[in-house]
Amino acid sequence: MIEYKELVGEIKATYKTKDMKKIKIQSSCDAYQYFNKIFDEDTLELKEEMIVLFMNRNHNTLGWAKISYGGVAGTFADPKIVFQLALLANASSIILAHNHPSGNLKPSQADIALTRKMKAAGEVLEISMLDHLILTKETYRSMADELDY
Repeated sequence: MIEYKELVGEIKATYKTKDMKKIKIQSSCDAYQYFNKIFDEDTLELKEEMIVLFMNRNHNTLGWAKISYGGVAGTFADPKIVFQLALLANASSIILAHNHPSGNLKPSQADIALTRKMKAAGEVLEISMLDHLILTKETYRSMADELDY
């Protein structure tokens, strides 16, 4: 006789925190300073990468994850992966950040579409997407500060 648990795969989820200092993110500038320490300055002008910051209800950091690596002109972020991690971390909010190797801070149509898609997905899950930053080696641009998405 076949046991029921042999018919389906078991899914396990874990969440572990290290003894880390939680940093309160109160502005796009705070977020930029946080991301600026995470992004590898050797690759900022080489290839696009997407990193997501996860925060609790008080906007204290829970952690971050590198979501994707791309090429010179783009990277992709799958909302399922982003929100899987957000749920696992019990995050209440997220901030996206990616770099533009060209140094151009203007968001592309793909950047704007991704931001809207992530914001809509977060609303369903009650996880606020607070911002989407574009970084260059010298500075950043906050889509929440400047754009109505």
